[in-house]
Amino acid sequence: MQRRKFLQKITASTAAITLGTELFTREAFVLQPKAKVTANDKVRLGLIGAGIIGHYDMDAALKVAGTELVAVCDLYDGRLEYAREKWGNNILTTRDYREVIARNDIDAVFVCVPDHWHDVIAIEAMKAGKHVYCEKPMIHKIEYGHAMIAAEKASGKVCQVGSQGASSLVTLEAQKQLATGIIGELVHAEAVTDRADARGAWQYAIPTDASPETVDYDRFLGRAPKTAFDVTRFFRWRNYNDYGTGVAGDLFVHNFTLLHTVTGSIGPERIFALGDLNYWKDGRDAYDIVTGMMDYPKTAAHPSFQFFTRVNLADGSGGRSQTRIVGTEGVMEITGNELKIKHFKRPLTTGFGGYDSYTSFSARQKEAYQKWHQEKFGDATTKLTWGEEVNFKTPENYDSRYDHMVHFFESVRTGKTCVQDATFGLRAAAPSLACNLSVKKKKVIKWDPVKMKMVK
Repeated sequence: MQRRKFLQKITASTAAITLGTELFTREAFVLQPKAKVTANDKVRLGLIGAGIIGHYDMDAALKVAGTELVAVCDLYDGRLEYAREKWGNNILTTRDYREVIARNDIDAVFVCVPDHWHDVIAIEAMKAGKHVYCEKPMIHKIEYGHAMIAAEKASGKVCQVGSQGASSLVTLEAQKQLATGIIGELVHAEAVTDRADARGAWQYAIPTDASPETVDYDRFLGRAPKTAFDVTRFFRWRNYNDYGTGVAGDLFVHNFTLLHTVTGSIGPERIFALGDLNYWKDGRDAYDIVTGMMDYPKTAAHPSFQFFTRVNLADGSGGRSQTRIVGTEGVMEITGNELKIKHFKRPLTTGFGGYDSYTSFSARQKEAYQKWHQEKFGDATTKLTWGEEVNFKTPENYDSRYDHMVHFFESVRTGKTCVQDATFGLRAAAPSLACNLSVKKKKVIKWDPVKMKMVK
C-alpha cells in the first residue's frame, strides 16, 4: 500500500490504542508513549537467558525510550562474553539468576530461559519486587499456571508474556474488522506454522568450546531428571520434553494468542490432538508434527466455533505460516504482517434450477413454483454480492515485538494491566500443552476456560 493510504488506514483504525487510561500514538509506524519519559522514569533491566530469543527481546526493549540494561545471566560462558562485547563491560554478567533479581538497581527482568525454568524464575523475581517479561509459553506444565497468576497478584508487579502477536498492528486490525461483522458470524479458525529447514526444527549451532567447564549443566537441569553432561540437550533443549514443550508450546501458543486477541475468547472446552515424530529422528523425544482440534463454546464475546491448528517441522511444500478466521460471509487471512479480507452478502433466495430438486418437479409444479418465487422474491439476485477486498499491510520495517515492549514498559510505569498478563498467558499456554497431553493419552482433554482447570 502507498504510504498515504496506509496512514489513512491507521488513522481510521489502530492509530490510537488504549491501554487502561494511557493513550499511545503511532509516529512513523512506531508505537510511542504519548508522554515524554524523564530520567526518573528509566526502567533498569536484567536479562536472564542470553540465547536467541533473549537477544531479540533485549534488542527490542532497548529501543524503547528510558530503558537500560544492567545485568545478564546465562549458563554458557561464551554468551556472557558476547554480552560484554555487545553491551559493554559495565554490565554485570553471571551464571546465577539470583544475583540479578537480588539487585536493587534492577526494576524488571526478562525471563528468556528454557521452558522448565519459566515459572520458577518469574515467581522468584516477582517476590523480589521485579516486574517480569516472561517468554512464551508461560509455563512448562499446566499445573504451574495458577502459581504464576497468584504471584503476579500478590506482588502487584507486571507480568507480561512474550508472545508479541498480542500487540501486533495486524492482530489489532483483525480484531477491529471482526467486530464490525464484515465476515458474518464466526464459524471456525485455522492456524498453521509449518517449517522445512533444519534451524526451524531447532537444530541450532553448538559452540566448539562447549564443555562442563564452560557450561553450568547441573544448574540448567534444575528440577528436570538428572543426566550426564550432554551438550546437545543444553543447546537444543527444545527437542526434549524435560526442558521444552515441543511444537505445541513453542508455536501453538502464538496461534492461540492471536486467536484469543482477535476474537476475545478465553479458551476452548475440548481439545484433541494427534502427534508423531516422523522425520527429525535425531535423539529428540518431542514430536515434529502435531495437529490440534479445539471446540470453543459460545460466550458473550463470540458464537461457538471450532479451531484447527498444526505445526509440521518437515514440511515438503517449503513451509508456511498463516491464520484464517472464517465466518458465514467471509474470511480473514493473516500472513506475517499482512491481513486480507474477502467478504460477501448472501442473497435473499437461492433461486432454482441447476443441481436442485426443482428439476425433478412436474411441468405443472415448475410453473407454480416459478410464480410463487416471483411473488415472494421478485427480481432479487440469487448470487452472492461480493464486497471490496480489504488489504492491510504494515511497512517492511514494522516490528510487533517492539510494540509489545512499549506496552510492557508503559504498564511498568503506570501500573495498568498489560496486554498479555499471567491469566492471558495461562489461557494461551494451557490449551497448547493440553495438545501434548492429548497426544500422549490418546484422548480428548476437557478444559474449563473460566476456572482455567482441566475437567476430569
